[in-house]
Amino acid sequence: MFDFFLYPVSAILWFWHKVFGAVSSPDSGVAWVLSIVFLVFTLRLLLVKPALSALRAGRRMQALAPEMRRIKEKYGKDRQRMVEEVRKLHAESGSNPLGGCLPALIQLPVFLSLYWVLRDFTPGAVSNHVFDHAGVQSFLNADLFGAKLGNWLSQPAAELAAFGTDHVHMIAVGVPLMLIASLATFLSMRSGLARQSAPETAGITKLMMYLAPVGMLVSGSFFPVPIGVLLYFLATNVWTLGQQHFLTKVVDREEASR
Repeated sequence: MFDFFLYPVSAILWFWHKVFGAVSSPDSGVAWVLSIVFLVFTLRLLLVKPALSALRAGRRMQALAPEMRRIKEKYGKDRQRMVEEVRKLHAESGSNPLGGCLPALIQLPVFLSLYWVLRDFTPGAVSNHVFDHAGVQSFLNADLFGAKLGNWLSQPAAELAAFGTDHVHMIAVGVPLMLIASLATFLSMRSGLARQSAPETAGITKLMMYLAPVGMLVSGSFFPVPIGVLLYFLATNVWTLGQQHFLTKVVDREEASR
């Protein structure tokens, strides 16, 4: 289903691996770690414009929130009239109720493709889209401070030993990655909640602010999530935190100049 995205995503990863592999050893953990991080940064940079559009749409919807509540209070018993008044409000203001959702829907296949490209570096795989068998083996042999990028924390000790690592190294690397990624997720969601003016969704956002980091810790600890995928989570969540801060300032300046 995602093949249309998987090949371009793997091609970007291949490109960065060639770049960093030329500086250090192509089989080194440093080359692969930097390749994953810059793959995430490249894709997120390409998607900055949709993210900015979503933030602008969200601000417009926040500005319309008082009027929307007034319409619901006035026409709550006449659903057809209420829908018509809401439609007129959006038409007059030039807003689109789906404006904040469509960019996210555009980004979703890209992020899922990035995740699956990293998950498809598996033992016995003859290829991984753009990568040939040698590229797959290079990834599986790469390590970060003794933790293999293709292995995961909950993997049996015998399997880890076969790849030249153990639970001590996997935990020493994997747990800090999960903690930092979870913290970045928490901070970005808390920042979004602080700017949210719709009380009807604030409760859900606050709940997710705590559940999302916990879910990341649980999945990374007990499910087959390779170190390489944890690096992806870390890079994308740190980028999200920084991007949210930057784009919010951009939109703030736009609103202040009106």
